[in-house]
Amino acid sequence: MNRFAFVACAILLAPLSANAQSADQLVKGATDTSNVLNYGMGYNLQRFSPLTQINRDNAKELVPVWNYSFADDRSEESQPLVYQGVIYVTTNSATMAIDVKTGKQIWKTKVEYPPETPRIVCCGIINRGAAIQDGKLYRTTLDANVIALDMKTGKELWRQKAADIKEGYSMTVAPLVADGVVLTGVSGAEFGTRDFIDGWDPGTGKHLWRTYSVPSPDEPGGDTWKGDTWKLGGGSTWITGSYDPELKTVYWGIGNPGPFDAAGRPGDNLYTCSVLALDPKTGKIKWHYQFSPNNPFDYDAVAEMVLAEIKVDGKPTKVLMDANRNGFFYVLDRTNGKLLAANPYVKVNWATGIDMKTGRPIETDVTKDAREGKKVTVFPSILGGKNWEPMSFDPQTGLAYANTLLFGGHYKTAPATYKAGEWYVGMDLTDLWEWGTGPRGALKAIDPLTGKAKWEAPSDIPRFSGVLSTAGGVVFSGQLTGEFEAFDADSGKKLWQFQTGSGIEGQPVTWQQDGVQYVAVASGYGGVYSLFSGDERLAKVPAGGSLWVFAVKK
Repeated sequence: MNRFAFVACAILLAPLSANAQSADQLVKGATDTSNVLNYGMGYNLQRFSPLTQINRDNAKELVPVWNYSFADDRSEESQPLVYQGVIYVTTNSATMAIDVKTGKQIWKTKVEYPPETPRIVCCGIINRGAAIQDGKLYRTTLDANVIALDMKTGKELWRQKAADIKEGYSMTVAPLVADGVVLTGVSGAEFGTRDFIDGWDPGTGKHLWRTYSVPSPDEPGGDTWKGDTWKLGGGSTWITGSYDPELKTVYWGIGNPGPFDAAGRPGDNLYTCSVLALDPKTGKIKWHYQFSPNNPFDYDAVAEMVLAEIKVDGKPTKVLMDANRNGFFYVLDRTNGKLLAANPYVKVNWATGIDMKTGRPIETDVTKDAREGKKVTVFPSILGGKNWEPMSFDPQTGLAYANTLLFGGHYKTAPATYKAGEWYVGMDLTDLWEWGTGPRGALKAIDPLTGKAKWEAPSDIPRFSGVLSTAGGVVFSGQLTGEFEAFDADSGKKLWQFQTGSGIEGQPVTWQQDGVQYVAVASGYGGVYSLFSGDERLAKVPAGGSLWVFAVKK
C-alpha cells in the first residue's frame, strides 16, 4: 500500500475507531478512575470507586476546592459526569460544562420551557443527569424532550419530543447509552398516563423503538388489566436502568400503577412495580419480575437495579439487587430473573414475606383492607423503605449502603376522575404520615442476602441524597439540612462533614486527575419530602443550587 492510500484508509477508519473506543470506555466506566462516564459510576450502577487516596484515615482533612452556582433555586438531584478534566452537570433549566481544576464555566446551555410545564410535574422540578458518547451529551427536559448537545460547545445537535406534556408526561431521567442506543424513560403515572421506555439513534435522534410498561390487551401481560384500565395504567420509568454488556441486557425499573386505588384495576397490572430485562437494540422484553402485584401503596420499583457478582450458596452468581420501595431487599439472578433472596430491610406490615417459589408477596390484612377502601396504617409509607435516592454497593465489603426511611403512612382510597394533565391518584392525601417518635431515616449498611444491617447512622430528618462508597473505606452521603458527610464503611463512624448551604439531594461522584482524588456533589433543597412532608424543621434551609468539589488538604 502506498503512503497516500494508507493515509486515506486511516482517515476513513478514524471515526469508526473513535466510536468503538468510546463505547469501550463506557463499558469500562466502573473501573475508569480518571473519569465518571456513566450515570451510577458504571453500567452496574454500583456507585463504587476503587480509588483510595481519600480514605478513612484522612477523610477528616477534606476541604472544598471550589463551588459553582447553578443560578437555580430548585431541588438539585443531578449526578455529574467527568471527562478529560471537564465536569458536565444538569439542572432542570440548564446544562453546564465546568473546568475541574478551576471551577470556571466553559459553557452553559439553557433550557427554555413553555409556561404550563411546572404545573404538571408531580414531585419536583428537577433533572437527574446526562449521558455521553462520541462527543455528544444527552439529556431530557421537563417538557418531555430528548436533546443531544456538542460536548465541546454546548450547541444543540438534535431534539426529539417523546410525549405530550398536556397529557401529564414529563422527563427527569438521565438517559442511558447502551449498545449504540440512547434509552430514556418518562414520568406521569400520577396523571393517568400510559408510560414507556424509548430507544433513540445517538447520532441522528431517530426514534428506534418504544416498549410500553403497561401492555395493551393484545400484548403479553395485557390480560392482567381489566377492561380499558390499561390505557391510564401508569408505570413510570423515571430512573435510569443498568446494563450488562456481556448479556447485552438492560435492566429498567417500572413505577406504580394508576390510580392508587387498586380495587378499580383488578389483576396483577403488569409491568408496574417490576423490573424489565430488555434488549437495548430492539426494546424486546427478555424477562420480567414483578415485586408488588396490583399494588395500592405507590410502591413503585423505578429505583436503581444494581448489578454485581456475589456468592449465593457458595457459588459466584451474576445478580441484580434492588432495595425496593415496598420494604424488601431483593436479589435476582440477572440471567433469567429467578428470585434468590427477598428480606425486609425496614419495618414492613403490608406483607409477612415473599414466597420464594412464586416470587409473590404474602400479603396481610393491611393490604386486603386497603383494597376494600378502609383506612390503614402501612409500613413503609408511600415514600417507601427507600425512595428514589440511589444506594451504593461495595464489592469489597459485600454491603449495600442505602438511605432508608423509617416511618409509616396512612392510606385510604378516594374517588379518581381522569382529566388529561391533572392528578389522577385515587387516594386521600390529607393525612399521609405515621411518623413515630424516633429518627425518620437511617443510612444503613445492608447485607443483600439477609436484609440485615451491619450498622446504621440514624438521622432525625431523613436523608434523600445518593450514596457513594470507595475502596478507601469511605461512604459519602448528604443531609437535607445541608451537611455533606463521610462515614467509615466498616463501622459507620462519622469521619467528616461540611455544610454546603442548602439541602443535599444530589448524587456524589469521585475521580482522580493529575494525582488528586476529587469528590463532587450537587447541593440544592427541594424534592418530594419538602413538598409533601410538612416538616417544619426544614423551614430555614435556604434554596439555591450549586456544585461542590472537595479534595484532601495538602
